[in-house]
Amino acid sequence: MTTPKNGPTTGLTYADAGVDIDAGNALVDRIKPAAKRTNRPGTMSGLGGFGALFDLKAAGYNDPILVGATDGVGTKLRIAIDTGNVDTIGIDLVAMCVNDLVCQGAEPLFFLDYFATGKLEVDQATRIIEGIAEGCVQSGCALIGGETAEMPGMYHKGDFDLAGFAVGAMERGSDLPAGVQEGDVLIGLASNGVHSNGYSFVRKVVELSGLGWDAPSPFSDGALGQALLAPTRLYVKQALKAVRAGGVHALAHITGGGLTENPPRVIPEGLACEIDLSSWQLPPVFRWLAETAGMSEPELLKTFNCGIGMIAVVAADRADAIEALFRAEGETVTRLGRVVPGDGVIYKGRLL
Repeated sequence: MTTPKNGPTTGLTYADAGVDIDAGNALVDRIKPAAKRTNRPGTMSGLGGFGALFDLKAAGYNDPILVGATDGVGTKLRIAIDTGNVDTIGIDLVAMCVNDLVCQGAEPLFFLDYFATGKLEVDQATRIIEGIAEGCVQSGCALIGGETAEMPGMYHKGDFDLAGFAVGAMERGSDLPAGVQEGDVLIGLASNGVHSNGYSFVRKVVELSGLGWDAPSPFSDGALGQALLAPTRLYVKQALKAVRAGGVHALAHITGGGLTENPPRVIPEGLACEIDLSSWQLPPVFRWLAETAGMSEPELLKTFNCGIGMIAVVAADRADAIEALFRAEGETVTRLGRVVPGDGVIYKGRLL
């Protein structure tokens, strides 16, 4: 071997280039117990193979249609990185994918994650992936694989990125939305705060306020950064239970675009969602964001979930029963309004 002038007397290794294969192997060993606790009917293989297997027949499906979803958690990651509070960001990642899947009428079956960083820190990565496993447990899907990419030179020290991929299934002919009609009732399920959309705006507002992440939260107990990291609520098991009970015509996950943009995605042309803004209390985090930034009410409604994380569009004669079901599952429920002739979302009243 030719030795470079003034260079090493031995050949370069991958570790010299900044990639630690041993750390990657150690991470896989550390997260195997977390992945194992997500096992469900249909799971066929553990971590470590070139691909992950899943048995649809063992999961109980006869004539299944597969549904896929992928997402990330946006710049909420920046707060997790800056504060070091990375334990729940994986729940957000799972929620952003599986809450979308269930809106199609699908049961999430399995999940894969993509975790990329400049230098792999095994302890930090373990905490993140254990959060992903917790999200999978809460939504009844199996963490069957993923990719950890150590890419020196691509990320600043301490930075990382996350993406998630979920696959679900439903029996042929059971997809949503279906049967939405005038007179259907809009049932809102409470959010757990900002969830995972609008964080570029949130971070701008925090900068405007002059507060640090460790400052006392102006709208809740604890530090501001911790309050803003409240994980996205998972609606999967309760939504599927409602769908199977009958009478749910559509589900709308309130993500980017807020209350103004998301419900119309599940409503047929010629119909609108009439929502009474005075039917629920605006959570303090949104009031603080709006007041600090001087946001108008229309801007707030098309940016954030404003306290409603999922909307079920339900047949009028099933509304009471579905509300009771959601409450029994631990949800805070609001009857928001009805489906009426029109277009988009029609607001009545004002946010309280």
